Amino acid sequence: MAQQALPEREARLGRAMGADPSGAAPHAVALLLPGGGAEHSARRRSALAAAVVRPLARRLVRGAHHGEPDTSLVAHVVHYRYRGWNGDSAHPAYDAEWAVAEVVRRYGDVPVCLVGIDVGARAALRAAGHPMVASVLALSLWLPGTDPDAPDREPVRQLLGRQVMFVHGTDDEHTAPELSYRLAERAKKTNADVCRFEVHTDGHRLHQHSAEVAALAENFVLGTLCGRDFARPLVDAMAAPPPLGLRMPLATGFGQSLRR
Repeated sequence: MAQQALPEREARLGRAMGADPSGAAPHAVALLLPGGGAEHSARRRSALAAAVVRPLARRLVRGAHHGEPDTSLVAHVVHYRYRGWNGDSAHPAYDAEWAVAEVVRRYGDVPVCLVGIDVGARAALRAAGHPMVASVLALSLWLPGTDPDAPDREPVRQLLGRQVMFVHGTDDEHTAPELSYRLAERAKKTNADVCRFEVHTDGHRLHQHSAEVAALAENFVLGTLCGRDFARPLVDAMAAPPPLGLRMPLATGFGQSLRR
C-alpha cells in the first residue's frame, strides 16, 4: 500500500514579542522552538506546546529592554507544520530553518538565537547552520528512544562558530540525559564554545528548578545576542574541558544576584 501523503501545511511565526511600534528592525531575534512532540505524527502542533515557551520568550524580551546596554530584542514562537519529528523528514528542523530565513526576510541580517525544548532542542541544533544563527540553547534535548547510537547520528559541524548550551535534568524520565551529554561531548571536540548544565534531581520539564533554568537561559541568550556579561558559572562551563564543562551543576538560587 502506498504511504499516505501528509497534508499540505505551512510553518509560521507567532506574534512578534518586543517589536518596536515604529516598525524599526530589532538588534536581535530569539526563536522559541516548542517541544511536546511525538516521534511520528501528522497532527497539527498543539497550542499547549507553544504556550509553554511563551513565558520564557516574554522574559527574554523584558531582559533585553532593561539594563545596559539597552537592546531591542524580538522573540517569536515557531509553529511547526506537524506534531511529529517524522523520521528522516525531520519536519521541526526544516521548520526551524525556514523560521531563520523568514526572520532575515523580515528584519534583515540580525543575529538569531535558537531556543529549543525537547523536540525543539533537536530542531534548534539541526538548524544552526544558517549564517545568522549566533547561538543555540537546547533544553531537555529529545533524541529518539534510548538508542545509544543516537548521538552519533546527529550532525555537529553546523554548530561551528556558534555558542551552544545544553541544559538537562538528571532525572529526566523522557529522554536520557546521557544522550545529550554524549552529543555535547562530540560538539565540544569541534567547537570550544559549547557547555552543558545538569539540573540535579529535576525531570524533563525542569519544573523543580524552573526559576534557575529561566535565569540561566536569559543570561545565555542576552549574553550571546545583546552583549551582556555571562554569569561566572557560565564562563567557567564554557572554559572547562570535558567532562567538567559538560556536567556543570546548576546551583540552587542561580540568578538571584543577577536580578536588577
